Amino acid sequence: MKNNVNHSDCQNFIPIDVAKGYCNMLKANVVIDSPVCPKFAQVAKCKVCSKFGCPDEKGIGQCGGFKDEYWAYGEMKAVNCEMYQTK
Repeated sequence: MKNNVNHSDCQNFIPIDVAKGYCNMLKANVVIDSPVCPKFAQVAKCKVCSKFGCPDEKGIGQCGGFKDEYWAYGEMKAVNCEMYQTK
């Protein structure tokens, strides 16, 4: 499992507010920054796409999946992106 993940990176996480959410697998509230469980399932985000590159210190990088390279925020969910490919 990757070291830089938290609950907001999991498909099973349902956000409640900025600090906590609900884990649909554990059936319990969780703090976003607490350690993830063994049932962690990576949600599609730009930061884990093979076409995302050159992120700066704020996590803003370039999306190389389209004709024009767009800036993209690494934390942006990509569940509906037709060019998304897991690294």
